[in-house]
Amino acid sequence: MTAPPDSPDSRDSLSREDPAPFYDRHVFVCTNERPAGHPRGCCSGKGSVRLRDYMKARAKELGLAGVRINSAGCLDRCELGPTMVIYPEGVWYRCATREDVDRVLEAHVRDGGRVADLMLRPGDDPEKKK
Repeated sequence: MTAPPDSPDSRDSLSREDPAPFYDRHVFVCTNERPAGHPRGCCSGKGSVRLRDYMKARAKELGLAGVRINSAGCLDRCELGPTMVIYPEGVWYRCATREDVDRVLEAHVRDGGRVADLMLRPGDDPEKKK
């Protein structure tokens, strides 16, 4: 008899069969673009494309292996942007400068720590405008 899909036995069995992750860290940088004057703003308008490009180049300079830095469509936290999320941890950051990017790459991606003053938490989101 097979364990129900939500049972602990089923989850343990599935996780043991999962392949190893392709990347140790996967960084998604929001590069979403909204029309000028949109009430929620957009990460692209706050320089996220430039910062993503810098992050990719800087990660190579630091020799960070097993790391992938990608553009993401809207991550739905535009008011707080430019935003990014790092997996597998699921930690969110607001990085507005190259210095912010350097801190995240070095402390989180390379060293496995966190940059507390740049982290975004669920309660940080302003009420979204419809």
